[in-house]
Amino acid sequence: MESSVEHAARPSVTADDRRTRDRVTGLLLEHGPQTATELAARLGVSPAAVRRHLDALVSTGRVDERLTREAHRGRGRPARRFHLTDAGREAFPHAYDDLALTALRHVAETGGPDAVRAVAERQLAGLEERCSTAVARATSRGGAPVDRAQALAGALTAEGYAATASAISGGGQLCQHHCPVAHVAAEFPQLCEVETAVIGRLVGTHVQRLATIAHGDGVCTTHIPGPVHRSTSAPAGGPDHPGGGNRTTTARPVLGERAARLPARTAPSTSTSSTPGDRERTPA
Repeated sequence: MESSVEHAARPSVTADDRRTRDRVTGLLLEHGPQTATELAARLGVSPAAVRRHLDALVSTGRVDERLTREAHRGRGRPARRFHLTDAGREAFPHAYDDLALTALRHVAETGGPDAVRAVAERQLAGLEERCSTAVARATSRGGAPVDRAQALAGALTAEGYAATASAISGGGQLCQHHCPVAHVAAEFPQLCEVETAVIGRLVGTHVQRLATIAHGDGVCTTHIPGPVHRSTSAPAGGPDHPGGGNRTTTARPVLGERAARLPARTAPSTSTSSTPGDRERTPA
């Protein structure tokens, strides 16, 4: 019969490993800190097999290994117990969205949309402060909005937004592949509106939201306009005009030259009684 260790070493059992590790964290959540031997007994596998899964969970930060603080009786080393970390607890379902929706609905009923916006602004104030520090540290003084967006993407990723920034022909785009409050923002768009304003202040220009996860899109996409480029065509003012390009124009003659080039004009006749026949008559 194939042992669990040999079975787990095969590439095709990755999903089985994931399910086993979920069972391990479930037991730690239900029964509290336990040793590898205790977990192995509950899972029905060998301590060596469960230890491999525990090592993987420790490396990802979902489980922590600690020495027991209880007085050790008998011979041997003190037992090591495995504890579920905060990151491990986050993997389990939570009712945070329901709690947030209930609270915001109450705020909307008592204070209206402006009160909801105030809550959103207060919630995102800390995020803006943390990201502002990161953007200022990563960019030079001022900096183009697209360059600041690159630094902002890294700061938002650290906050759990999985953000990326890219340059396009018309400027740049900031994409957030995860939204921690998507379910709440679907009912209260003020959250997205305030977040868009925060992004605009951090990159230093007016931005435009093109898509949001809260409204069913796959990614939250924010357009960041680029600098306005001057046209390369010369204006009517000629090459001396700013941005006039390389268009050549005929040089204007000075006043004396212009007068010399003009044909001599015949003094107009002062006679008022002349006829076409008089003008064609040859004098004697």
